[in-house]
Amino acid sequence: MSGGETTIDSTKASVARVYDALLGGKDNYEVDRVVYRSVLESDPQAPATAVAIREWLVRVVRWLAGPAGMDQFLDCGSGLPTQENTHEAAQRLNPEARVVYVDNDPVVGAHGRALLEENPFTHFVEADLVDPEALLRHPDVTRNLDLDRPYVLMQCNTLHHLMDDEDPLGIMRRYVDALPSGSYVALCHFWDPQDEDPESSTFAGDMEQRLTGSSMGSGRFRTRDEIAAYLEGLEPVEPGLVRLHEWWPDGPRLTPLTSMDRVLLSGVARKP
Repeated sequence: MSGGETTIDSTKASVARVYDALLGGKDNYEVDRVVYRSVLESDPQAPATAVAIREWLVRVVRWLAGPAGMDQFLDCGSGLPTQENTHEAAQRLNPEARVVYVDNDPVVGAHGRALLEENPFTHFVEADLVDPEALLRHPDVTRNLDLDRPYVLMQCNTLHHLMDDEDPLGIMRRYVDALPSGSYVALCHFWDPQDEDPESSTFAGDMEQRLTGSSMGSGRFRTRDEIAAYLEGLEPVEPGLVRLHEWWPDGPRLTPLTSMDRVLLSGVARKP
């Protein structure tokens, strides 16, 4: 998620475009498909997990825009538009819910602006999430969101693409400190289960090597304690920090969990 490119670099894989490939999209290059194929070698069912992430996001947004009464969403590292985006899930419940998407991939920017051209309550900002102060001062953010009122900060599959030397915890702390009381954070992150699930921990290690060794160069599987630290000082929403399928599922599971399903943690928390 770092780098802040203003032109398309087709020699380096993009997180957004690899995810697009996992979802069966066509807005990706061969360099992205190399990473995609490497992921499939580790977990042939990885595309199903990409769908599960999207389903989790919809459940989260549905709760936030509904029972939680939130009407402002800042979606960082939003990726390429697909079906059931944040604004669609939110505006189904509140047609005037405001959503600002943020990503630093120019392909995402072009598609985002085209998709949202006629939606007055949804906007796209090309910016880098590693600079919270600049992002929160961006005129397209401040023009479309009232950051003095509670809003939802969405960090879904973003922070694990920041390596340790980029200080993701410090970056996240600056975002959380800037949130007004009553705001929420929605988080999804690669997880190394270690003592909880040694077999899945081995898989996480293999996948991390594949991702960090690729041209994309990022994909850190962190421990539960490391992920929980991102939400320090916030009030967790039940059921807390859990695997995707455990966060208020719509019904019983009808298919087995994939390997990737076992190494993703998610949660929602409120700022007191």
